[in-house]
Amino acid sequence: MAATIEETAEQVHRSDAVHGFARFGFASRGLLWLVVGLLALSVLLGGDQQTDPGGALRAIVDKPFGEVLLVLLVVGFLGYAAWRVLSAAVGHQDEDGAHRSAHRVISCVDGLIHLALAASTLHFLARGAGEEQTASRTAQVMAITGGRTAVGLLGLVLVAVGVVLTVRAVRCDHRSNLERERVPARLQRPTVAVGVAGLIGRGFVLALIGSFLALAAYRQDPAQAKGLDAALQALAEQTYGQAMLLITVAGMIAYALWSFVEAAYREL
Repeated sequence: MAATIEETAEQVHRSDAVHGFARFGFASRGLLWLVVGLLALSVLLGGDQQTDPGGALRAIVDKPFGEVLLVLLVVGFLGYAAWRVLSAAVGHQDEDGAHRSAHRVISCVDGLIHLALAASTLHFLARGAGEEQTASRTAQVMAITGGRTAVGLLGLVLVAVGVVLTVRAVRCDHRSNLERERVPARLQRPTVAVGVAGLIGRGFVLALIGSFLALAAYRQDPAQAKGLDAALQALAEQTYGQAMLLITVAGMIAYALWSFVEAAYREL
């Protein structure tokens, strides 16, 4: 029975339908990051929009057919999450040992993140964006037994993932994720460069949020925890903060473009 279940999961994982949903999910991720990056750019230029996924959802829903687009985003996030969870269960067959285990863990975590994105988008559609802030959610977690440790560990994990993404980007490991024979010759170098900038940008954002969570746990002060919006504002207040924020925004937009590249050319 176990073998039959695994074989069925492998067949589903390799199916055209799942691959199609996965590519749609990459495009959905790209759209979300593009809107977040553009909102952050508008703030850099003097606007006051909220520069996080919640702000991005509000920006999308205010446009014509915005609710329809959000429903499509939910479908994309769910499809991508399903592909990643299946990858964690039966994927990475061409790898061995620790590399295979590490990539399966990453696939599982990525899948859960996009399940959470789908759930939050559905919540937004059903009830509108909540006003609950990252600090208050962190306070609730830290109030339970072991919560402070959990928050600290989550922060450190986010920092570690950010560092790993940056290292992999510098080493251009992301090239191996593409079906390079399908990428037009004139686009191969630009796509790799966009991937480098985008993965570094995403890595920096994760590490930034993770550092604030770890700081909140260390100081036993939930107010130190910040979501993306507050983290970018804190960054802007630092020495050379505007320049760093501009680089971060460029990284976000590059990551959105890289997501679109993966939607078209990712090896699945």
